[in-house]
Amino acid sequence: MSDILVIDDDVELCEVLTEYLTQEGFRIESVHDGATGLERACSGAHRLVVLDVMLPGANGFDLLRRLRETSRVPVLMLTARGHDVDRIVGLEMGADDYLAKPFNPRELVARIRAIQRRTEVPHAAPVRDEILVVGDVELHVAARTVLVRGAELALTTAELALLELLLRHAGQVVSRDALSEKVLGRRFSPFDRSVDVHVSNLRKKLGPGANGRERIKTVRGLGYAYARDVRA
Repeated sequence: MSDILVIDDDVELCEVLTEYLTQEGFRIESVHDGATGLERACSGAHRLVVLDVMLPGANGFDLLRRLRETSRVPVLMLTARGHDVDRIVGLEMGADDYLAKPFNPRELVARIRAIQRRTEVPHAAPVRDEILVVGDVELHVAARTVLVRGAELALTTAELALLELLLRHAGQVVSRDALSEKVLGRRFSPFDRSVDVHVSNLRKKLGPGANGRERIKTVRGLGYAYARDVRA
């Protein structure tokens, strides 16, 4: 069973989602205002938060910003259809994914399960933690932690999955199609900026390498590559 917190002022929608997601094996708690939502989201009692952008009293962006000050719980944001800026802003502020309203509940389940795959280590995983090391970056796969020059770096689930894939193929170009399918769990769409925004966020958090060199290089028309020889 998975604990999901739904923060949305649309009571009827919350009831529908609760019924549908419960049938899919999830355990749901729903709240309808930002203050209560933030309190519950920070409680550590949930594995994932579904957060609406439009909330009474405080918008979802404010809540997400405050939540990210203390928590890395995965967040899937609900945005108004056609509001591309809202989606990009949400990802830049630390959301793991987004879904535009109105949406098919099956699509919501697919997005939730994709986030789960990025966050949950299989029970059959080896006891020893695999460590990916490229330059001054260490990624502990099972522990889901990243160290840069020995200091732990706070990443979202999407950023961490993205970094893992790039490190495993350091020095090679990874296409946007592959990044979208393996990191976000869906086919790449030319109109979906999610991969690009996650890469941009990851670059900012990792910081530049030696002499200001980029760690993650853009290969125009193809995708991205992590530079194998970059050191701070």
